[in-house]
Amino acid sequence: MDQIINFFHYLLNSEEIIRTGGLVLITLIVFIENGFFFGFFLPGDYLLFLSGVFAGIKLLNVPLWLLLTCIFGAAVLGSLVGYLTGYYFGGKIKNRSDSLFFKQKYIDNTRDAFVKYGNSALIISRFLPIVRTFAPLLAGLIHMPFQFFMSYNIIGGAIWVLTLVGGGFFFGERFPWIVNYVQYVILFFLAITTFTVIKGYLNARKEKKSEQVND
Repeated sequence: MDQIINFFHYLLNSEEIIRTGGLVLITLIVFIENGFFFGFFLPGDYLLFLSGVFAGIKLLNVPLWLLLTCIFGAAVLGSLVGYLTGYYFGGKIKNRSDSLFFKQKYIDNTRDAFVKYGNSALIISRFLPIVRTFAPLLAGLIHMPFQFFMSYNIIGGAIWVLTLVGGGFFFGERFPWIVNYVQYVILFFLAITTFTVIKGYLNARKEKKSEQVND
């Protein structure tokens, strides 16, 4: 049991992932987090930002272009897997019971994002934890045209990766002392993540109550 707990602690420790797993593990985690519903808990935003920081200070000794290419490819291909899963197995997903790694409310919250933002939700969702994982799944489930999905998938992936990895690289290269404050960077992203998820949930509940009152 302790080994399982330690394994999950490792998966949630972005700094340790980057130091020990390097580019291969970063790419794999981004792929899983974007493509498989059980990967929603994996680090996303701050893993990308820290990988950029570590590349900027050369603790992650890979060229920026290679880091961007691998993470972008993992994000796009991961979302494509999610889309295809929803497209071909949507019926089973709708009837799936809640478990540790899957809850129907995640699908409902993602559907609310689509209602609010339209197809551009696929771009916006890149910056929303949990929704980022389930948006491609829902896009496949509602049979969004493939060409539209891929267009938003590629644009969203590019913006997400360039913003976070590129931003992290800039800070790491210009302000190398930032590596001594990695824990605060992680806390900052966790705070934003928590605030975004809670705000999205409360807004969705408020909108649903308003609809029920109007009905």
